Amino acid sequence: MTEVTGETRHTPAEAALDAAWKRRRPTPIVPGQNVAGSALVLVIAIMTFLSCLTLGGVTLVRDTSAVWQNQIAREATIQIRPLDGLDMEAALSEAAGIAASFPGVLGAKVVDRAATARLLEPWLGSGLDIDELPVPRLVIVTIDQAKPPDFAALREVLTAKVQGLSLDDHRTWVDRLVVMARTTVMLGVAILVLMLAATTLTVIFATRGAMAGNGHIIEVLHFVGAEAKFIATEFRRHFLLTGMKGAAAGGLAAIVVFVAFGLWSARNIATPVADQASALFGNFAIGPAGYAGVALIVLAIAGLTAVTSHVTVVAFLNDLDSRAPDA
Repeated sequence: MTEVTGETRHTPAEAALDAAWKRRRPTPIVPGQNVAGSALVLVIAIMTFLSCLTLGGVTLVRDTSAVWQNQIAREATIQIRPLDGLDMEAALSEAAGIAASFPGVLGAKVVDRAATARLLEPWLGSGLDIDELPVPRLVIVTIDQAKPPDFAALREVLTAKVQGLSLDDHRTWVDRLVVMARTTVMLGVAILVLMLAATTLTVIFATRGAMAGNGHIIEVLHFVGAEAKFIATEFRRHFLLTGMKGAAAGGLAAIVVFVAFGLWSARNIATPVADQASALFGNFAIGPAGYAGVALIVLAIAGLTAVTSHVTVVAFLNDLDSRAPDA
């Protein structure tokens, strides 16, 4: 008795064999997940995590540098040193009044005792009595960014009226900090490039290792007519999945770190340590642009993993073709 399927006649044994063959899962060209594959996922995750941290650090430094530049344009500081016989409160009030009435100045604010003690707390500790120490007092001058004052003329008027006074427009030291910030950004970009290069080399070695494990199968497939594009596509699909797993894990870990630092900064606001950290790095929030950068790094590393494996396989097969006539 035979079974008719379309125009082809099969015996029951042949039909069963054909059904079993259709149900059979083809053996993949690329080895499945093993110890080496898990190690590659971990390496990619670590590289992605470090790359995202580098990007976040570069973003923080860049944003803080922009804040420093903005502060240059809108603030200056009057410092009055304590002298014998000097009425500090009267001198501060007089200096603030003179500065506030000067052309190009929007306002002047005296830094009170509590704020001064907070500024010195990281170095001198809490419970500081300002009157017991020869601590200079400050006046913050807000200037008009569109029409800044003549600092030389303002300095001359103030020093003539108030003893022990000095005016600092912050330009010298903030310019140095801005240069340092830009240098840090360049170093961060260089480190990011090196990490991507290290990831590329890791994927190349992993691809070659996977090919070595199934080298005889790949050679047979290639010599019986399988195109290099087909074989490379199998590797690319495998390593794309591997790269996406590792990159997603590393990116998620970096986001957790950024969120944790942001929460720490928010919870410790108005403390001396947080004030000093905020002065250097802002509020530890990388913002939407930073998170978009993390997503781009995750996608870039996953894509780089796939492309690198594809190129490596094609190069290997091309080299195999070039050596074939000599065999």
